[in-house]
Amino acid sequence: MSETGTAVPAPRSGGSTADVHPVETAWADYVAAARQLDGVRRSAATAAGEQARSVAAAREELTAVRERLAAQQSRLRERSVSAISLAPTPPEVGEAARSMTAGPAAVLTCLRTAGGWVDAADDTLAARGLPRLARWPARPRNLLVYGPLALVVPLVQLTLFLTTGTGPASVTALVVGLPMPAVAVMVGWLVVGRLFRPRPEDRVDRTPRFGALVCLVPAVLSTAGILLAMLAG
Repeated sequence: MSETGTAVPAPRSGGSTADVHPVETAWADYVAAARQLDGVRRSAATAAGEQARSVAAAREELTAVRERLAAQQSRLRERSVSAISLAPTPPEVGEAARSMTAGPAAVLTCLRTAGGWVDAADDTLAARGLPRLARWPARPRNLLVYGPLALVVPLVQLTLFLTTGTGPASVTALVVGLPMPAVAVMVGWLVVGRLFRPRPEDRVDRTPRFGALVCLVPAVLSTAGILLAMLAG
């Protein structure tokens, strides 16, 4: 109570809301801004790291592609390919430049695509024997080798039988011809690997079971036919 008799309100514990809320709000805004800034910094650091790795990988890929292109150019020149044909035209250069404007990642992608083209060119240049046939399906391609080898022994047996009849020469040809399909398979296996290997380090599907079947069937048929003819005679 005051001297005039008027009641004076007591002050509230905790102070005024105007003294507390602005500070808390400012602190919350500061924390949110700091977190956002840290997130931006981390994202920028990650993007910079990825870009640096892309740049390094693109440089390595570019060096490798240049070396392989130089080797291919030298080999093509040895095969009488003109230098003008080996140089890119201005439209090709412009199109390649436009495809790389998206940054190091796009450049790396283009260089890897070029590396695939270089691989295909290497396969063509390094192909030995029959380059086009080397890309045929395995069985039709290998039949070109196993087939003629499979017919050698039956033809020899039939020739001897027709010229000598049921004499000792025909009997000897039959006996000697029994293991010849296995020899034909081995020879065909070696010849297939020699003719149809695009590059020395590549492996060729030689289809040995298919080759054994191809070499065995004619030999069995010819031997059976000659035996029946000898028994009937």
